[in-house]
Amino acid sequence: MLAATAVSQSATDPLSGLVLGDVPKPEPRPGWSIVRVVSSSLNMHDLWTLRGVGHPPERLPIILGCDAAGYDEDGNEVIVHPVIADPDAGRGDETLDPNRALLSEQHDGAFAEYLTVPTRNLIPKPSWLSFDEAACLPVAWTTAYRMLFTQAQVRAGDRVLVQGAGGGVASAAIKLAVAAGAVVYATSRSEDKRAQALSWGARAAVPTGERLPERVDLVIETVGEATWSHSLKSLRPGGTIVIAGATSGTNPPADLARIFYLQQRIIGSTGCTRGELVALLNLMDATGLRPVIDRTLPLDEIHKGFQLMIDGRLTGKLVIKEITS
Repeated sequence: MLAATAVSQSATDPLSGLVLGDVPKPEPRPGWSIVRVVSSSLNMHDLWTLRGVGHPPERLPIILGCDAAGYDEDGNEVIVHPVIADPDAGRGDETLDPNRALLSEQHDGAFAEYLTVPTRNLIPKPSWLSFDEAACLPVAWTTAYRMLFTQAQVRAGDRVLVQGAGGGVASAAIKLAVAAGAVVYATSRSEDKRAQALSWGARAAVPTGERLPERVDLVIETVGEATWSHSLKSLRPGGTIVIAGATSGTNPPADLARIFYLQQRIIGSTGCTRGELVALLNLMDATGLRPVIDRTLPLDEIHKGFQLMIDGRLTGKLVIKEITS
């Protein structure tokens, strides 16, 4: 089968380690199912793997791709929950299992014609959701859902700042927060992406680092060093920052005096549970929300897709098509 495999890592030339070619089709095993992949989507996680961040080289080669939607062995349309873990080991939350793994970390991922995952990780795809839309949800949209609803417990009327409008998690967070009745502010260096944020329902979208019209109750942070100071200064006393990524760097000045004096809360968030993915689908059904898709490319053009991500030219998700549904 055709697959996109990480065979080496380079911080300066990550795409040099991405090889598109034929690999053996996965074999069935007890408790696992084989999925015929229709659509997948790019995530920054894939790029970090190619750069050698958070992925040890001894786990190479490995097929990349964290998101997948397709058909199970009985022909049912399914979405793949990407967190492979034991809920019991995480006290009921599989994201807290010390041995959890996102698809493509310890097990071959979704940039292939077939993949195999624990049968528990298969969720029926609703008929009202296309395969391309479904492939945008497992990582980016569920990450945003968990940040907003599980970790921050956002409520109608809350003021929410989403840093870095345009990314997959950020675009999802804007739309989900608006659907929850929050007043949403967004930032981006790109005028076009700020305009997009307004079209998704944000009350205002400002250049990165610019002062907001008011302080916020909650900041959705995935950018890291470049926006951390602005996130802290934009937060009201007693407010919350939920962080699920740090694409611009992981070690900004902590500004601990501000945090303890203003009693601000910093909460980490990683992945989602299977139940949160189901809850997200229910919310989307009730509200009509759909993911933002920048474009769709065939699997054999995946290098082009990664370059668009590296260049910051995407707004929302880039979908990779393995087969035509």
